[in-house]
Amino acid sequence: MVAVHHRYASVRGQRLFYREAGPAGAPVLVLLHGYPTSSFMFRHLIPELADRYHVIAPDHLGFGLSDAPPADAFRYTFDALTELTAGLLAHLGITRYAIYVQDYGAPIGWRLALSDPAAITAIITQNGNGYEAGFVDAFWRTVWNYQREQTGETEAAIRQALTLDAIKWQYVTGVPDPTLVSPDTWHHDHALVSRPGNDRIQLDLFLDYATNLPLYPRLHEYLRSHRPPLLAVWGENDEIFGPAGARAFADDVPDARIHLLDGGHFLLESALDAVVPLIRDFLA
Repeated sequence: MVAVHHRYASVRGQRLFYREAGPAGAPVLVLLHGYPTSSFMFRHLIPELADRYHVIAPDHLGFGLSDAPPADAFRYTFDALTELTAGLLAHLGITRYAIYVQDYGAPIGWRLALSDPAAITAIITQNGNGYEAGFVDAFWRTVWNYQREQTGETEAAIRQALTLDAIKWQYVTGVPDPTLVSPDTWHHDHALVSRPGNDRIQLDLFLDYATNLPLYPRLHEYLRSHRPPLLAVWGENDEIFGPAGARAFADDVPDARIHLLDGGHFLLESALDAVVPLIRDFLA
């Protein structure tokens, strides 16, 4: 049994929760989760990697077991979440690391890489988008509408993403056998995003997602100039970030390893046994 430690750290006045496992002197892998989940999404992956790697998986502020100050007391942006992540890594004395990014974890990971390219040893993107080609319009149209105009109608539409049914949809859509996905996942996530005031946090981040697309040209230039080892392992049936988003990484990193697997947005829930060997071979 691999010992996974569940810890807290104070960073810039905020209490952040993180999972940590593996030898202290081993190469570091930082796991960055997406919406609407937390480091809980990595609960099965961490033990599979911690024999050879020092694994750190934080909960972003407003998610999981980290602090969630109300939106009128903290300005929730992807810049702010990145600054807290960088602060946590500095607190832990981590200066070089690989990143695993998924969903919201991707724009946080891209900001970390752009701010300190020398720190990044490798990139694993699992349905973590970095190209306009990756957006599935049917899903994102609601987000774009809300960003253009905050009205009662656009807010009501975007609030559907906070419902139990919508969170379940993220987990089971595109999964060849949905019975492989534990209902614990969507009930866990829904309970946490349903905490009083958390809806405003999530609405602020839906708005701020508009800041991520303008980063893409800088990200692509970083990938071309620094050529970090890159693995894209992607649930090809994802109806949020489609497989074109995975293939696009090869435009800027020609030797990127790209694997499209039969699964959805939260690939680890149904295809962990296929994903782990790809990650271990890539990191080795």
